Amino acid sequence: MTVPARETIYALSSGSLPAAIGVVRISGPQAKAALLAMIGRVPAPRQAAFATVRDPQSGGAIDQALVLFFEGPNSETGEDVAEFQLHGGRAVVAATFNALSKLEGMRMAEAGEFTRRAFENGKLDLTAIEGLADLIYADTESQRKQAIRQLQGLLGNRAEAWRRRLIEALALVEAGIDFSDEADVAADVTSRSLEAVRALQQEIAAVLAEGRRGERMREGLVVAIAGPPNAGKSTLLNKIARRDVAIVSPYAGTTRDVIEVHLDLEGFPVTLLDTAGIREATDPVEQEGVARARARAAEADLVLWLMENEGANPVSRPDSPETWTVRTKIDLGSDQSAGYRAEEYAGGSSRPEQRHFYELSAVSGEGVDRLLTDLTAYARNTLESREPALITRERQRNLLEMTEKALKRGILRGEEGQEDLFAEELRLASQSLGRITGRVDVEDILDVIFRDFCIGK
Repeated sequence: MTVPARETIYALSSGSLPAAIGVVRISGPQAKAALLAMIGRVPAPRQAAFATVRDPQSGGAIDQALVLFFEGPNSETGEDVAEFQLHGGRAVVAATFNALSKLEGMRMAEAGEFTRRAFENGKLDLTAIEGLADLIYADTESQRKQAIRQLQGLLGNRAEAWRRRLIEALALVEAGIDFSDEADVAADVTSRSLEAVRALQQEIAAVLAEGRRGERMREGLVVAIAGPPNAGKSTLLNKIARRDVAIVSPYAGTTRDVIEVHLDLEGFPVTLLDTAGIREATDPVEQEGVARARARAAEADLVLWLMENEGANPVSRPDSPETWTVRTKIDLGSDQSAGYRAEEYAGGSSRPEQRHFYELSAVSGEGVDRLLTDLTAYARNTLESREPALITRERQRNLLEMTEKALKRGILRGEEGQEDLFAEELRLASQSLGRITGRVDVEDILDVIFRDFCIGK
């Protein structure tokens, strides 16, 4: 998406209509002209003015509004920006759009175009933009905190600091190449560069070794409720969600697809999955449901394996990093002798599925609070850390991995005395770091980043 400099864009930058206030934002070289045409003046920069907004052609009043003007480059996008803070009726905003569309050089903004212009004018780097997108879509307090740290430059500033150090190391290597006829000088600068690159490689490797905590915080932990048919999976999902999100039926095979519920457990994001009952099905549709249930359970961070008793439901469990066993329907007085004994799961077992054992009734609620308390503790222990996560997206991780691999190759070449290849690996590492913030070679990823933004942002 190429944005011609002469175009001025406008869009609704506030929430869905109708609303108390509807903010129409304008950005571009014709922002002042739009103000003159619609309110007859340009307010002092950054000072709100009360004005009657009029249709430039008919002169008729559209609304009375607060109007602001931000002169570029001291604005969000780096261009001249105007805002009409209108009453948030659909007809009011539609009339304003209609009036703006008749002005020369004006058009409706595309999704994410205001933020893209901020990037192109050096107001935000790509990590800050990703943080902004995450902030908009944050559902929990922990997600909000992580997003605001990225918006404020947590990763971007670190990546730029790493890149400056890398460029300094590269300059030393190239100095050694330029003075290769003076052996003492070349050896000295190469050893100094190697020392700097080793330290940088170790720092980046340490960040990568932290795991995917930031990505998991952003996406939420995935907890799958699995088990044989009629084990109470949908009833438990509804109980935890506190609303009827899944159909509850005494007939096996009711749940055919995976149902998702997003939870906020004391500020930590958790996605709860209700899956089809796992059994040897003959119906083709149910077979697909069982296959999906096994696949989603295998990908989940945690599986809650539900059953009334083991003897009545001899089905194999899906593979998962961690599984908790939940005996259900205790309000019905099921015969425990045919199933699990709680003391077998109380401690000492090395099997992952036996570390946690719960007995509950999703109908009466007995035992559910203990399960939720442990789920919250699990989310906190998995996601919380004293140090905030630097990496929050796969794109960032991939580029840091490329950087670290190039540094490793460069160190090997430098130790072998191959200065030219050493310098080339450092250049590749520098390019990967630059792509994290958007300094180099980013056209191929811009559309992917901005396509998820809303119109007017």
